[in-house]
Amino acid sequence: MGLNKENILLVDDDVHILELLQRHLQALNYHTYKAISVKEAIEILKDKSIDLLITDLKMPGVDGLELVKYVSEHYPDIPKLVVTGYPSIDGALEAMKSGVMDYLTKPFTKEELKKAVEKSLALKPKKQKQIQKEATSVAYGELIGNSEAINKVTEVIERVKNNKATVFISGESGTGKELVARSIHYMGQFARAPFIAVNCGAIPENLLEAELFGYTKGAFTGANENRNGFFQAANKGTLFLDEIGNASMATQLRLLRVLQEKEVTRVGSQKTEKVDVRVIAATNIDLKELIEKGKFREDLYYRLTVVQITVPPLRERTEDIKLLTEKFLLKYGVEYKDRLISITPEALSVLERYSWPGNIRELENVLQQAVIMCDKQVEIKDLPEHLKYQINFSENETQLPLREVEKQHILKVLAATNNNKTQAAKILQIDRKTLSEKIK
Repeated sequence: MGLNKENILLVDDDVHILELLQRHLQALNYHTYKAISVKEAIEILKDKSIDLLITDLKMPGVDGLELVKYVSEHYPDIPKLVVTGYPSIDGALEAMKSGVMDYLTKPFTKEELKKAVEKSLALKPKKQKQIQKEATSVAYGELIGNSEAINKVTEVIERVKNNKATVFISGESGTGKELVARSIHYMGQFARAPFIAVNCGAIPENLLEAELFGYTKGAFTGANENRNGFFQAANKGTLFLDEIGNASMATQLRLLRVLQEKEVTRVGSQKTEKVDVRVIAATNIDLKELIEKGKFREDLYYRLTVVQITVPPLRERTEDIKLLTEKFLLKYGVEYKDRLISITPEALSVLERYSWPGNIRELENVLQQAVIMCDKQVEIKDLPEHLKYQINFSENETQLPLREVEKQHILKVLAATNNNKTQAAKILQIDRKTLSEKIK
């Protein structure tokens, strides 16, 4: 019997049905993955290449129909086969509308299953389409987007991922500099080696050297043993130094030596140790300004910036907002609501219009809150006030003639005093007669 290479994802809350399907399909030489909930199925779809989805419709929590709709849009090339014990006309029609290829009613024979699977797989587009789809993929490592701005970043990553050149990443806070560093590491040939991320701004200055280079027993009070630093821990892999501008001048000098000599000296020791580490540094401040102020070594700056990557702010890649929104809605929908949360087109257009000074981190925060606050989907009412349309009165008012400004102010005061002219005249510091004339 020929070996079928297809991967089939089985989704059913009944473990016995799952095992029965798995036994039948393995006997037919298919490779199977099992999920007992829609949540679990989505995790498998993210990680594995699936050729056919077989799902039950009636399941507790999120039903199979939701999964069918999700797969239809997120994985349009995967054929879908529905297995159900409730062959209701409504369910059948609804599933057909959602693009189900075939329908199998419990109980079914092994032969019926075999025919249904073969029929569904025959409808799967050939590999050529898959390759096309990957070429316009929306994800690269941990980076999401297909804007020109983000494509420029991935082009540079492609060139550096398989060598140990020092990379310098700059960009505003919240743009995803660490995600770029992770993509460089995990998309390349050193992916199995360690990736160590160090926030130079979060470690007190007096401890940073010991943390980076390690120390020997007795090097300072509390050093009760020899200890490896981050450089030793990242050996053969990647060390990501975030907020590098916060390193002290002493630490900078030692970093320069490591990059030049490819060796480290522990605090409290004279002996050097060889290290084989790719260094990626990042900052959201302008190091050239720090160099001018004498707070950053120029020679270290040139050592760090062998390859430079500038991560674009979110306002320069608005076409990626929809993709990032989908990612966060899936993440927090599953986490907080145990189901898929969608967003209305109106709410999405509000997100796409906003300038995002806090970048992706701010977008994630807004969507996390919106998922908690929303009912079934994120609507405009679930978004924070400052994202919604604002009228900037101060600017408009400066364009008004003096008479108009005076008129608006008198009306405001009258409203505040419930039309008490005597009180209004007192506040405006004019007599009542003048006020009456102005009102006319």
